[in-house]
Amino acid sequence: MDFNSIHVLLTYQCNYECDHCFTWGSPWQTGVFTGEQLEDVFQQALALGSINEFYFEGGETFLYYPVLLQSVRRATELGFATGIVTNGYWATTVEDALIWLRPLAEAGLGQISISCDIFHGDALEETATHPGLEAARQLGLAEGSISLEPPTGYRNPETSIPGEAISGGDVMYRGRAAEKLAAGLSTQPWDSFTTCPYENLVNPGRIHLDPLGNLHMCQGLVMGNLFERPLAQITAEYDPEAHPVIGPLLAGGPAQLVREYRLPHEAGYVDACHLCYTTRQQLRSRFPLELAPEQMYGVMEAA
Repeated sequence: MDFNSIHVLLTYQCNYECDHCFTWGSPWQTGVFTGEQLEDVFQQALALGSINEFYFEGGETFLYYPVLLQSVRRATELGFATGIVTNGYWATTVEDALIWLRPLAEAGLGQISISCDIFHGDALEETATHPGLEAARQLGLAEGSISLEPPTGYRNPETSIPGEAISGGDVMYRGRAAEKLAAGLSTQPWDSFTTCPYENLVNPGRIHLDPLGNLHMCQGLVMGNLFERPLAQITAEYDPEAHPVIGPLLAGGPAQLVREYRLPHEAGYVDACHLCYTTRQQLRSRFPLELAPEQMYGVMEAA
């Protein structure tokens, strides 16, 4: 196994509760990296030798700004490229956004991506006018927006016809989206989902690492825990075909998970993520180490 980028979920906590969120981010979530833990991660990445980039995501990264700033500075000192994903709540004006971003730019931040669409709280829909993006441009940072096209009729009473089926959009129906956005959407037969269309589960270019040490091949689908075994050992010993969830996914997609474990299912699902996530929810008690943590499956919110 070989990958070159680690996307650090700095925290599961977020000031928003977006309907489409893969990680169930919310103000009620728990789990955040400490500076000491991140230093250990950096050193393990150096020892592995193939990692050249760290991206910091969430939840919302800017909620723990001092840790974020120090992490970007330290990663840069060690020779890693760096990036940040944020919902941009802090960018109320260009002037204020510059105050937030300038220290990060001086610490060596390479790029920043800001979510700008109707799913993200009060975030602006017109990405060209987002003050965070404008501030990033002024500081010479590589910048980009993450803007999801919503399904037709989503929270739009002016265009939605009563009884009209919601359709379209480019949301992936896993995490909170599987439970909050799937109702009313057109579906395809469950047994038509025979591949994983989004993730390379054998040799990914990047992997997600959460503040509990879990290494995610896909959100909530874990290959090992970096706080329990060294990163180099986890990657060397990774056998995707032997993984109780990844193995069936490689053999026949989410539909194979249903068949192999003889799970109850609906006639149809919105997309492959929808079937996979719903199926994994049923398997969590059987594979608690591989389908973790609770945060990724909305347990904190349900409680």
